[in-house]
Amino acid sequence: MKQPTSHSLTIALAIGDPNGIGPEIAVKAAAQSARDMADAGPTRRLVLFGDAFVIRWYVQRCCPGMTLRQVRADDLPAAEPGAIDVVDVASLAAEAFVPGEVAAAAGTATLAYVSVALAAARAGNVDVVIACPHSETAINASGVRFAGYPGFVAQLMGVPADDVYLLLIGGGLRIVHATLHEGIGSALARLDQRHIVRAARAAAQTLQLMGIERPVVGLMGINPHAGEGGLFGREDIDITEPAAWQLRDEGIAVIGPEGADLLLTNPDVDVFVAMYHDQGHIPVKLRAGRHSAALSIGAGVMFSSVGHGSGFDIAGTLRADAAPLLGALRLVTTGTVLPAQAG
Repeated sequence: MKQPTSHSLTIALAIGDPNGIGPEIAVKAAAQSARDMADAGPTRRLVLFGDAFVIRWYVQRCCPGMTLRQVRADDLPAAEPGAIDVVDVASLAAEAFVPGEVAAAAGTATLAYVSVALAAARAGNVDVVIACPHSETAINASGVRFAGYPGFVAQLMGVPADDVYLLLIGGGLRIVHATLHEGIGSALARLDQRHIVRAARAAAQTLQLMGIERPVVGLMGINPHAGEGGLFGREDIDITEPAAWQLRDEGIAVIGPEGADLLLTNPDVDVFVAMYHDQGHIPVKLRAGRHSAALSIGAGVMFSSVGHGSGFDIAGTLRADAAPLLGALRLVTTGTVLPAQAG
């Protein structure tokens, strides 16, 4: 696989549940990013989205040498050394800021932060949105039915929920899924040329944001050996092969469809398109273990979230570890995560 080139991204970092560890790890990550920028130049620029008074509380305690600078999402100034930039969403009442408490008001604020960040992405003011940990309990207590970010992102970006795709990254692999959490019979019945093309197109566009100018997309066959010319079914003849030609007509470099086992050994492929859940998850999880990461793509914005909870038991104690969030930042900046596990 080609490695991404060095480039600069503006990242909107929504601070998550304000009563959880999200604000703390966001501040720590922003401080680290500011130090990295001073040392190595602007490869990424973070802007925090949340209640400014909550962020200030953590800045004063976690990195008192940093300056908090309030900015506007629609008119972001140049980054300033030693400054943490924040867009003040102003959703949470001061008395509702109680670290460690699961509360409806905090759930409302969580979605407000993400909503404003996504609006900034939709307007072209930021390139990427990352969300710090949320509490589904708090959000649902606020009266909003919520089962995770992908559907919420699709709704706010004005696209159908099933047009938002999962890009799983880890162990040297990048795999986007044309279908995901459904029975294999349902997935194969629903799989069509449109879904394959949209998943591949979204993956190619995401890798371009990561710095790979002309990514090579590998299409896995639906059937073993990609159908072996019809011996194992016509699905690849009727679905994946026309999808490959449509993508090529759009100027996207495509290899396949080929049998997944053979295709996964091809070092020239930058991102693979899996046709159903296990076809994509098994190779990534086998090679990367717990060190895989995910992006929701296809909604017109690169969106990621941290893969752990809100840590209410340590919220406000200043003991939260920002390493997973820094890993998510590395993912969207370079397109890579931690290397595969030995053994």
